[in-house]
Amino acid sequence: CIRDRVSTQSTGILFYSIHSFNSIQFNLLMSSTTHSSNNTNNTNTNNDDPYKEKNLERDVSVEQKVKDLLSFAEDCKFTMMTTRSKSGSLVSRCMAVAGKENGMDFLFHTNTETGKVDDLSFDSHVNLSFLDSSGSWASISGVAEVVTDRELIKKHYSPALRAWLGDHGDGVRDGGPEDPRLAVLLVTAKSATYALSHNFLTRNVEFAKGLITGEAPKVNRLREISEDEFMSFRRASEDKRSL
Repeated sequence: CIRDRVSTQSTGILFYSIHSFNSIQFNLLMSSTTHSSNNTNNTNTNNDDPYKEKNLERDVSVEQKVKDLLSFAEDCKFTMMTTRSKSGSLVSRCMAVAGKENGMDFLFHTNTETGKVDDLSFDSHVNLSFLDSSGSWASISGVAEVVTDRELIKKHYSPALRAWLGDHGDGVRDGGPEDPRLAVLLVTAKSATYALSHNFLTRNVEFAKGLITGEAPKVNRLREISEDEFMSFRRASEDKRSL
């Protein structure tokens, strides 16, 4: 009967969505979002981007957005850092977050003799991208500074760094906290876009409903942070520390 055919069709769509959702959601996410400070606060009145319109959260405070972003990044621990080389090519590599300064600036260990330091001498702009197994992700644009201050390096030093730097046996380049090759990269966030996924069942039900109705699925808590919002959060954090 018609009811049975409709029920079978709906079940088939739900089954399909469960097996295909994770493989296509990132194309929707990345094609629908941007974290340029010039368009972070724009609203799409023509609804030409239904995914973004359905998932973007506009009623979250700046403090909450920044805190949730930092918490997600800390939980991920690893990020892909993208720099631009002198030839203009974009280069990415995996980096482990070593810590934070000023409550929100990311720190990474680095060897000053590596290619990424050369890249940063040409262009200090970087992107940090985070992703976890649930499909939640974050993209942070900022500027990076190579810091050789020994006190800051010692503060975040880990003996495991010896394995990456190596010991040249000259008593200087030994991979220790005084090794002149060792520095930290301080990344100051300028803008960001991130998405915190709903649970697996909710995402797939929303996706299946979207296939049936033609409406964009509400699968993530999509958020954007502009440069002005980061600056206001910094000022508020500095005021709290000064009290």
